[in-house]
Amino acid sequence: MDESFSSLIDSAESSLLILPQNPSFDQVAAGLSLFLSIRDRKETAIYCPSPMLVEFNRLVGVNKITQEFGDKNLVMRFEDYPSKSIERVSYDIEEGQFKLTIIPKAGASSPKKNQVKLSYSGVAADTVFLISGKNQNDFPVLSSKDIRGSKLVHIGIRQLTIDGGTSVISFASPVSSVSEMVASLIKENNFTLDNDTATNLLAGIERGSRRYSSSEVTAETFELVAYLMKKGGTRTPSNLQLKKPFLGQMKKESVEEEKHKEPPKSWLEPKIYKGTNIS
Repeated sequence: MDESFSSLIDSAESSLLILPQNPSFDQVAAGLSLFLSIRDRKETAIYCPSPMLVEFNRLVGVNKITQEFGDKNLVMRFEDYPSKSIERVSYDIEEGQFKLTIIPKAGASSPKKNQVKLSYSGVAADTVFLISGKNQNDFPVLSSKDIRGSKLVHIGIRQLTIDGGTSVISFASPVSSVSEMVASLIKENNFTLDNDTATNLLAGIERGSRRYSSSEVTAETFELVAYLMKKGGTRTPSNLQLKKPFLGQMKKESVEEEKHKEPPKSWLEPKIYKGTNIS
């Protein structure tokens, strides 16, 4: 690696964390934890092209993940309003406040309030972190001109494949989960780690490692788990629940149980039958 992870954070003017399309629980937990950990050091935002699933709501700070790519420029659009009806646009500064005035042509009506749509465009971040993913298809925004010139940094459990000769600084290691990788980076670089961030990472490691059954789980995995718990992280109940048997299955099991019950001892004793005289 050409640069240390901490130097990448410290040298950035602002950072943007990008999650892949349709991210897993582990990927969201990892990206969100890194965001929470470095946001006090640098202006940081976190973006995902896909909406968050209900199961992600257990992660602290999930509401900070936006589907608006970039917030450098505020864009105002008039929906279902003909542009030819606008005569001109002017602005003023009144008592320190910006005022924009849309002036329609003679005989044309002004845009209605419900026709005004606000959005953002453009990326101000000079350092972009790609969380997990396999290739550029997981990150459609890589084709956007908004991030041309931004330094790309990848964090994952496998190398990221990108066509076109795009330069990417990689922090990838075949560990049990993306959350384990992020936890390791946070620990090694002494980044902020509060109770909520540690709890998010614990949940991500547990889900990403399939409850520690993955072949990539090592002693270092459990050392990080212990470290996160010492930092105030708590393990939350797993979403996995044992399936309750159906009533029919319970009845079947009861019948089978009856079949295998030990018979009374008297059934196993020799039987003596006494006959009667037949005249």
